[in-house]
Amino acid sequence: MTGTSAHDGADGRRFGHGPELVDETVGGAPRKAWPEKQKGPVLLRRDQVEKSTTDQRLLDTTGPTDWLHTDPWRVLRITSEFVEGFGALAELPAAVSVFGSARTPVDSAEYKAGMAIGRALVEAGYAVITGGGPGAMEAANRGASEAGGLSVGLGIELPFEQGLNEYVDLGLNFRYFFVRKTMFVKYAQGFVVLPGGLGTLDELFEALTLVQTKKVTRFPVILFGTAYWSGLVDWLRDTLVAQGKASPADLELFHLTDEVDEVLKILAENRRPGGTEV
Repeated sequence: MTGTSAHDGADGRRFGHGPELVDETVGGAPRKAWPEKQKGPVLLRRDQVEKSTTDQRLLDTTGPTDWLHTDPWRVLRITSEFVEGFGALAELPAAVSVFGSARTPVDSAEYKAGMAIGRALVEAGYAVITGGGPGAMEAANRGASEAGGLSVGLGIELPFEQGLNEYVDLGLNFRYFFVRKTMFVKYAQGFVVLPGGLGTLDELFEALTLVQTKKVTRFPVILFGTAYWSGLVDWLRDTLVAQGKASPADLELFHLTDEVDEVLKILAENRRPGGTEV
């Protein structure tokens, strides 16, 4: 074969830049050539060699579209979600994330509590961030919006939810949970957790884990609704801590209350001048 240059291998065989040995025989016996292709930093040989180039697939509008769903392309979409999120939220004022069930009925006490919390947070100078959905999330957004504050909704692509609620003033929709969770943590000075289901528990325990492991600066995590959360707290104390699976100090990573005023007091105690967290 031909090539722009060639080099000697350790065994004296001579290679070029292409798929074959420069010498057509090895030890006097004919050698079967294999296809070889360099794709950026990746070396492909034999059956791994593609029939077209990356540029060809990019510019060929009539070609297959499977590449849109491959992992490298997903990395770019993930990056774009981070960029859009950081760009939209970077200039938020001090904010608090409020979590809770999407299934909370509008006429329930929990919905009213969510509205009261959203309103009180705005009156205390905070923006309110929620998952942007219905139920408890809508309640907090509604309270914030009706109080004249900034109401933020960070939605997620799910098969069974209805998109952002009408009380969101600044909304983003995400494909990826982990990007959305980053935004909840990065731009919040505290979490208020209303009664909720698996999604709420996921957000709660992720926040507690980040604080426990010092992956984030410590900030308050407030469980609102003692009747709802007391069973979980009892289990944490009587099972996790009692069996040595967690430290007694871990029970101090969160607060439990039924009072909106106490929510504001806890947040104020953990807030420094300028809005930075303790």
